[in-house]
Amino acid sequence: MKKAAAAAELVFIPSPGKGHLVSTVEMAKQLIGRDHRLSITVLIMKFPFDISKVSSSTQSPLLTAAEDRLQLVYLPQGEAASAELRPKNPVNFMLEFVINLNKQHVRDHVTKIISTDSSRLAGFVVDMFCTPMMDVAAEFGLPTYVFFTSSCAFLGFKLHLDTLCRDQDITDLKDSDAALEVPVFVNPIPAKVLPSVVLDKEGGSTFFLGVAKRLRETKGIMVNTFEELESYAVKRLAGDDKVPPIYPVGPVLHLVMDEKEGDEEVIQIMRWLDNQPPSSVVFLCFGSMGTFDGDQVREIAQALEQCGHRFLWSVRQPPPKGKIEMPSEYHDFNQALPEGFLERTTKIGKVIGWAPQVAVLSHRAVGGFVSHCGWNSVLESLWCGVPVATWPMYAEQQMNAFELVRELGLAVEIKLDYRRDFLYDSIKAKLVTADEIENGIRKLMENGDKSSIKGIKQKVKEMSEKSKIVIKEGGSSYNFIGRFIDDVIINIPSP
Repeated sequence: MKKAAAAAELVFIPSPGKGHLVSTVEMAKQLIGRDHRLSITVLIMKFPFDISKVSSSTQSPLLTAAEDRLQLVYLPQGEAASAELRPKNPVNFMLEFVINLNKQHVRDHVTKIISTDSSRLAGFVVDMFCTPMMDVAAEFGLPTYVFFTSSCAFLGFKLHLDTLCRDQDITDLKDSDAALEVPVFVNPIPAKVLPSVVLDKEGGSTFFLGVAKRLRETKGIMVNTFEELESYAVKRLAGDDKVPPIYPVGPVLHLVMDEKEGDEEVIQIMRWLDNQPPSSVVFLCFGSMGTFDGDQVREIAQALEQCGHRFLWSVRQPPPKGKIEMPSEYHDFNQALPEGFLERTTKIGKVIGWAPQVAVLSHRAVGGFVSHCGWNSVLESLWCGVPVATWPMYAEQQMNAFELVRELGLAVEIKLDYRRDFLYDSIKAKLVTADEIENGIRKLMENGDKSSIKGIKQKVKEMSEKSKIVIKEGGSSYNFIGRFIDDVIINIPSP
């Protein structure tokens, strides 16, 4: 679909991961919906080897997003990337085998835009992992902005990392009990909740520092959060004159039902929920890459039997060891679950594969969410008013869990420092026992005026209401989007 002529055109370059792609397209839709002067092209990169399930899982919501003044372009994979490439160092995965292989494709398409479109290019908007594309923007004399798909607190941590590294080798803190002072956090951050990439002695921390340096060089950073949720972090960053302008524009969520949600399996899930009492079901789901080995699955199953709460549990099959692939579906859940588990829990629980997460969280029967704490999932749970029990897996999820529990008081803890990183085969996840899981679920689902969860549930309810107000006209995120658009127009390069 060809875009209608507009006064200013932005080129968005998201990371190819599902959570980054979908929220980026939603952000683009909001921008063009707010101002007729804008048009947007989203350049979608492909992974360099076959994890086609990622592509297929994102294409449906993305392709249906195309509309006037918004174009989605899937960049070619290229011959060099079609081989069975495997990065020797996982932190180089995005840089070497995704970003650098696509730089020429981006150059080619931007050149095409310049030669065929009547609108003027206003700049690039890149994902936090795509800051090397700033070099391409500079070649065309264009400014670069960032759409940051994680929290404002995590952004603040990244920007402060160079300061932390001046006096110490931060990789020495791996497995230590040290705590770090970071300006955007009220409480010291335990080293155990730092992302794996920061603690990686093989170059991960260097890569991370490089990304942080490039973030400081941008014209501005949109963050998928809202001022009322992370007021302390937003205020600290806004007051730092060494940080580019910060625009808290969230929650940016994909709330439209996907085609897959009309499948018979999904219909059965929603029908099962329809038959459960209000707020009685605990939903366990660990994200697009979240899986467990057999021992951990059995501990979860035992915990669910012990606590006796109604449950909806998304169980996915891990990819083959050493391969970077999406989890697959079990043909038979008995392959993973303890013998007789399905029969013993048939009256209180349902085990599923892929989950229509927003639809489930929106259902009146769901009263709690055991989550990996990916930032999109955090925002979705708050939007739906469902309290979380934290079980982080990889990336920045441990820091998200820490922020939810210790900083904001919006979640209960199962674990804050659990770590199962699909890019790091060397990381051996420590077993979370059935008793630990049961204790967390009981805290999450208990009722009564004296229950410890009461205050958390009230805070979540209030934050849910605020998350819907901030995106309406006059709300804080609505105003920040307007401010971002104004700044983009002001900074359009002269012809």
